[in-house]
Amino acid sequence: MELQNECWPTEIRLSPDKHSLNIRFEDGSNYELTAEYLRIESPSAEVQGHSPAEKKTVTGKSNVKILALDPVGNYAVKLRFDDGHDTGIYTWRYFSELGEKFETKWNEYLEKLKLEGLHRD
Repeated sequence: MELQNECWPTEIRLSPDKHSLNIRFEDGSNYELTAEYLRIESPSAEVQGHSPAEKKTVTGKSNVKILALDPVGNYAVKLRFDDGHDTGIYTWRYFSELGEKFETKWNEYLEKLKLEGLHRD
């Protein structure tokens, strides 16, 4: 991986209520990502499966909280959620992608819930 292609955070801050994570990058981009969004888009195999067709629709996470951020080398963090989920490794690049594509990903999630007769709660 070439260093110049990496997205490097300058700040990662968990909100006092633990319901969102604010991430600021060197390029000036800044994203506030909710714990719910981060949980339903976890990069773990448990959520993503091993191919796009295997991705699970995660429900019941509208009130999930982030308990902790554990550093993984100098390229990522592992988030620990209050529902016990802690297997996804969120790279800086993945955080950037989640921020950049929030509207599309969130709307796809809401549509998938609707099509499957599921709810966020």
